[in-house]
Amino acid sequence: MATQDFYAVLGVPDSASAAEIKKAYRKLAKLHHPDANPSSPQAGEKFKQISEAHGVLADPEKKAKYDQMRKLGAFGGFAPRGPSGTRGAPRQPAGEQFEYGDFGSFGLGDIFSSIFGRTRQAESPPAGPEHVEVTVSVPFRTAAIGGKVPLVLAMNDVCATCGGTGAEPGATVSTCPECKGSGAISFGQGGFAVNRPCPVCRGRGTVPSKRCHTCGGSGEQRTQRQILVTVPPATDTGTKVRLKGQGPRAKAGGPSSDVLITFQVEPDRFFARDGLDILCEVPVTLAQALMGAVIHVKTVGGAKVKLRIPAGTQPGRKFRIKGQGLEKHGQKGDQIVTVNVKLPEKMTPEQEAALKAFAGKLETP
Repeated sequence: MATQDFYAVLGVPDSASAAEIKKAYRKLAKLHHPDANPSSPQAGEKFKQISEAHGVLADPEKKAKYDQMRKLGAFGGFAPRGPSGTRGAPRQPAGEQFEYGDFGSFGLGDIFSSIFGRTRQAESPPAGPEHVEVTVSVPFRTAAIGGKVPLVLAMNDVCATCGGTGAEPGATVSTCPECKGSGAISFGQGGFAVNRPCPVCRGRGTVPSKRCHTCGGSGEQRTQRQILVTVPPATDTGTKVRLKGQGPRAKAGGPSSDVLITFQVEPDRFFARDGLDILCEVPVTLAQALMGAVIHVKTVGGAKVKLRIPAGTQPGRKFRIKGQGLEKHGQKGDQIVTVNVKLPEKMTPEQEAALKAFAGKLETP
């Protein structure tokens, strides 16, 4: 299908705002939706064109690239405005159309780069694969004091059998007859030309006499890699680290990619966090709260410290244990302990009698 002018497809001028483009798309999508036109075989194709046009024009980055391409006459029918404000004739030879499908899996950004970037793949250094981004769940205490957590990554990596060449070991390798070794083929329309990876050699510039039996000639295979991720002390949810060169290796000798990790800290049953301070709640008995006591409180580092509870401590009272919080950039927080007076749910008759006698003495002036 020859690409039409996306503005013409939606029936809006090239100066239309984002709101106008959205309004036009909704109106046309409702009108031409296949469910609303079950007897029209053309409805599905029309709806596809409308969706394609909206997908580009509704995205500011894609729209900007599309507008640049459109000025070059790549999308059919565009020419500078004449004195009357109408479009001139297309800048294409008669009887020829620019085929959008020729781009294969290329997006508008790829086309734009092909025109204004370097035109021969063989002239550019091998590009590394995209970086791998993962979220790693970390136990609260590991995130607090630092440590290591295991991570298993499933990724497409360079084939271990052929080393990414796509050739069976021992096979002869010759120059690709399609691209003559450049790794790219070019096609154009008048003064407009686009380079794309050669489909025969897959951009390598060479073809083997026999393809690798492991990867089928793709140069890649699915692998799993286990690595230990270092968790810095005082790590919080959303903290990011980069593991240099721990991702998939690039083809043709390019560098390995990085692994970008975002930490997700798991909640803890006892501890919570407020900045660099560690929060916890400790239960004490009614007798301990009334008469005072010395209790042992667990810290986030695993040690236990003594905390003196004075007589007459009220429920919800907070105590600060200095220096038992998190440490970061030379600063260290404290541990804030909230006392929770635990009352018995059931009492024996003897306990009830003793409590009544005690209560009576408290009420006596």
